Amino acid sequence: MIPLALYIHIPWCVKKCPYCDFNSHGLRAPMPEREYIAALLADLDADLRDFGDAARGRQIASVFFGGGTPSLFKPDSIAAILDGAAARLNFARDCEITLETNPGTVEHGRFDGYLRAGVNRISIGVQSFADAELAALGRIHSAGEAEAAVKLAQDAGYTNINLDLMYALPRQTLAGALADVEHAIALAPAHISHYQLTLEPGTPFAKRPPPLPTHDAAWDMQEACQSRLAAAGYAQYEISAYAQPHRRCRHNVNYWEFGDYLGIGAGAHGKVTARGAGAPAIHRRWKIRSPRAYLQQAGTPQRLGGTETVAPVQRPFEFMLNALRLNAGVPLASFSPRTGLPLEAIQAPLRLARANGWLVDDPDRLQTTALGQRFLNDVIEAFMPPSPAQHGHA
Repeated sequence: MIPLALYIHIPWCVKKCPYCDFNSHGLRAPMPEREYIAALLADLDADLRDFGDAARGRQIASVFFGGGTPSLFKPDSIAAILDGAAARLNFARDCEITLETNPGTVEHGRFDGYLRAGVNRISIGVQSFADAELAALGRIHSAGEAEAAVKLAQDAGYTNINLDLMYALPRQTLAGALADVEHAIALAPAHISHYQLTLEPGTPFAKRPPPLPTHDAAWDMQEACQSRLAAAGYAQYEISAYAQPHRRCRHNVNYWEFGDYLGIGAGAHGKVTARGAGAPAIHRRWKIRSPRAYLQQAGTPQRLGGTETVAPVQRPFEFMLNALRLNAGVPLASFSPRTGLPLEAIQAPLRLARANGWLVDDPDRLQTTALGQRFLNDVIEAFMPPSPAQHGHA
């Protein structure tokens, strides 16, 4: 059976960062925590009604609180959400439960409370250990607060901690990028996510771009940091993800392996595969982005910002878009159960990708070569559905 996860979106943050294109909203008034908890559970109830047997009864392998800044919610609020979800869903005994935190929003005692609430994995949005770069990114915390947050989490008993780092920051040098990685390694987290800063459309950074390193300089940073992380025992298993042994983020791996997930909260996305007498249907849905509107509509059909049934012709592209991000790829045998399509549907692009040296020449595995990783967009585009013009239509 396809794994099922739960994503929970908390849309508020203290201040929206100029590079962020997530559904996050700077606080202008006290958060309606109690009302939002009720809305989340009403949203979940409605999703379970809509999906019926496609979701009900399946084990939840992982839960992820994302944002925004979920650590703005008190531990008791996180506990109430988890208790409510667990009363409606079948949580696996070893369910991975992650909470994203901002170093500027956690104080002594919070991590102890989150641990008691059931959160067993913490993701800390450090981004950089250099105060000048944090200021350039519009972050609300200092380098000292970032380090203190990691140590508070460790002192509370957390051993499964992720640190988010970014590179190719405004005016950043190769030495600066490596210094951030060295600082992270010294704190010994289980997992490090290492992302390149990108200018997302509609963000203040996209409208007024800061001075960023050149493409070649960013590539040098990526390669140097990859090497240093590998030497320190952090194996790269996805484009931006590095982990100590047995510490991969199960929730994200489920996304990349084209698993299913329920998404509740303002702006949350979900994907559920429904199996019937015929071919399975893959349903995507997303919730309205406005927290105020979501609070008003959470238990009703109006909570939906949109829905989509993924057409069979689109499924190879969507599958590869996710699966080929993984360094080790996925078994070829997982394609049909996850997409409902026969392997014949991808034979032509597979031959092309292997002929170009983009995929490992293994009949049982879908895995990029080093060349394929370098030209990943080209590899994935090979699996895009033909355009109408290619079918001879105007």
